[in-house]
Amino acid sequence: MVAAGLGSGIAIDARLRERVNWDGSSTFEAFLHNWERSVRNRDFVPPGGDSSRQAGERMRAFLQDLTGQQGTVVAVTHGGITTDLLRTLLGDEQLPPRLLRDGIPACAITAVNRIRNIQVTAIALGCV
Repeated sequence: MVAAGLGSGIAIDARLRERVNWDGSSTFEAFLHNWERSVRNRDFVPPGGDSSRQAGERMRAFLQDLTGQQGTVVAVTHGGITTDLLRTLLGDEQLPPRLLRDGIPACAITAVNRIRNIQVTAIALGCV
């Protein structure tokens, strides 16, 4: 829908995937516990997923591959990995505490300038 509205094509990149998803192999409570643990400890690797640090670095690599390209790129991904990217680029102390607590809300827009280097220009726009 986003690509159609912009009149552009679609490219799928696995680096935009969430860092862990509940697959039903454990209880949902265990999944939430591991998610919360991985938020507190960026190096904790939850079962079947990536650590927050690994996911943030994966997203940074995606953006670095775009550095220097002309035009606007719209990347659609999950709020969890967007938070991981922001934590990697800015550090926890630069983020609003509510984003660390609640994550990026659905449909929010976070913008980065990637012409010379990766620079965050807006976080979670369009949020209530």
